[in-house]
Amino acid sequence: MPKLTFKGGIHPFDGKELAKDKEIVEIKPQGDLVFPISQHIGAPAKPVVAVGDHVLRGQMIAEAGGFVSSPIHSSVSGTVKAIESRLNPTGGRVNSIVIENDGQYEEVEFTPHDYKTLEKSETLDLIANAGVVGMGGAGFPTRVKLSPKDPSTVDYIIVNGAECEPYITADYRRMLEDTEKVVGGLRILLSLFDNAKGIIGIEDNKPECIQKMREATKDDQNIEVMALKTKYPQGGERTLIYATTGRAINSSMLPADVGCIVDNVETVVATYNAVALGRPVIERITTVSGSGINTPSNFKVYLGCNQAELVEAAGGLKEGTEKVISGGPMMGFAMITLDTPITKTSSSILCFDKDEVSKYEPSACINCGRCVEVCPGRVIPARLADLAEHHDEAGFEAMEGLECCECGCCSFVCPAHRQLKQSIASMRKVVLANKKKK
Repeated sequence: MPKLTFKGGIHPFDGKELAKDKEIVEIKPQGDLVFPISQHIGAPAKPVVAVGDHVLRGQMIAEAGGFVSSPIHSSVSGTVKAIESRLNPTGGRVNSIVIENDGQYEEVEFTPHDYKTLEKSETLDLIANAGVVGMGGAGFPTRVKLSPKDPSTVDYIIVNGAECEPYITADYRRMLEDTEKVVGGLRILLSLFDNAKGIIGIEDNKPECIQKMREATKDDQNIEVMALKTKYPQGGERTLIYATTGRAINSSMLPADVGCIVDNVETVVATYNAVALGRPVIERITTVSGSGINTPSNFKVYLGCNQAELVEAAGGLKEGTEKVISGGPMMGFAMITLDTPITKTSSSILCFDKDEVSKYEPSACINCGRCVEVCPGRVIPARLADLAEHHDEAGFEAMEGLECCECGCCSFVCPAHRQLKQSIASMRKVVLANKKKK
């Protein structure tokens, strides 16, 4: 049987052995907690608390700012200390709610539900009000994703368990330790679509997860666990859909246009918590790993917790550590400080003793074609980067520059060490912004 995969891709050193066997440990925050009001794609949330207010764990502190938006809930009990601009993990300044933790962790009353007794609209409202978003990194509000124009055309709900980024093991541990929540969340999602079947896609370098998921779903004829070929970026939305269903989408399409909805493992668990337990998104699993950390670990962390606290909980940075990344090494962001909060999309903090990227000086393209061979978007990265560097928007669009998924495969294999992905990504932002203005 052929491996379930896609065209292109690369095989970077995955580094998962550092943390894959480390069980999830709950970390309670020590200092103030910071909640950026924009932890998702779409309109920022609107604060519904004021300085001096006392809040409980699980209480909504910012409501959705529109349909494509998501509310924010406090992960601790305490007092609202400030509402001010603070740094987020990507280095931008975002209006944030600062809460002084009282250490009591008093909770609001959560109301569990049986999804089988709920109307579809009620289930969707529970997901929306709990602040569930794409927690793999995209941050797209899940309620919006689950509201296609014609729900009857949705054939597949795909759980993205590939976790193809090197070093990150948060989803791996979640699938092993909270198997029933992952499967339960998928069943809730399937209940929203009359014609849909469930697929759990897991790379074949995670045989324990595949076995455990198959055992948990063996009596469910509507769910299939698929073993995917281990290859980056197998967990990308387009590549995952192609690998599991054979259906292809481009930059002008949504997964729903080919009858698919894709959700990350952490998002599916958040959906289960929101509906079955009545709990909002107030915590997540985050991996702290890499060659520059003393004790690679997987933590259950309260949202708003300072990232420096997690690094200390993982034994601190090794002497001489040169780089810290929020997210994966292929698509994450280099951090300028650890004094930033954990947000809904904070899947990992990766610390490295050497900054591999900065030590290389880019040179001229040698027209070897390696970037074309590995590109899952089937474009010509070297030419797109040239057009981007010359600010040629028309040429960039004509050469299908918008089809780039910004996976970074081209930069990874380039023997000239050109920063192809960075140039293309910058031009994509410009083109998309100008399209939006028009």
